[in-house]
Amino acid sequence: MFSNRVLQYYHQLSGPANLPSHVVVLNPYQNTYALSLCQQFYDKYYSDDQPRKILFGINPGRLGAGLTGIPFTDPTALSNRCAIPNTLNQRAELSSSFIYEMIASFGGAAAFYARYYISALSPLGYVSKGVNLNYYDLPNYKTLFESYIVTQIKAQLNFKIDRSVAFSVGKGKNFDFLYYLNKKYQFFDAVVALPHPRWVMQYKLKQKDDFIADYLSQLK
Repeated sequence: MFSNRVLQYYHQLSGPANLPSHVVVLNPYQNTYALSLCQQFYDKYYSDDQPRKILFGINPGRLGAGLTGIPFTDPTALSNRCAIPNTLNQRAELSSSFIYEMIASFGGAAAFYARYYISALSPLGYVSKGVNLNYYDLPNYKTLFESYIVTQIKAQLNFKIDRSVAFSVGKGKNFDFLYYLNKKYQFFDAVVALPHPRWVMQYKLKQKDDFIADYLSQLK
């Protein structure tokens, strides 16, 4: 089943080698409570063998997937949108709020996750001096991350991913890197960029509904 393959993958996940000494890897899958939440989530939405299209975020942040282990899913969304109660700090995270509003407009979590699987180009997060770090914030990130990310994409394709198209959650460096990797390794027939939820929520909040409509038109 799709769920079993995802959970097995998370169980063995480790960070890339040769990171600078000031960078701390954020690996929620080493936490038994986060793993138990993942088990509930993937058993609930992925206990089948349907192929799904994949969305790639950047990497988990401290307040969302870095806590729950579930991409773009903060503890509040896990409780309120997925009906999976948890004892984590119920603090909303901007990107998660946008994604779950979009999912509600799509038809709800069950409808969305029946067709899509959300991941990140780097499935683990990074922190430096207590602040979230995107993988591409590091100098020479392509050299540091290319083989690691290629390995992670190949592993996830085995989940039963529909390879007709992949989506980058983010139109800047994340999309550029996915486009470059896809051109080189030909994982997907096409890659499509979607605006990053945090950018929408921070800078374009008044147009949020337009961006949700943009997501739905691209995904559907």
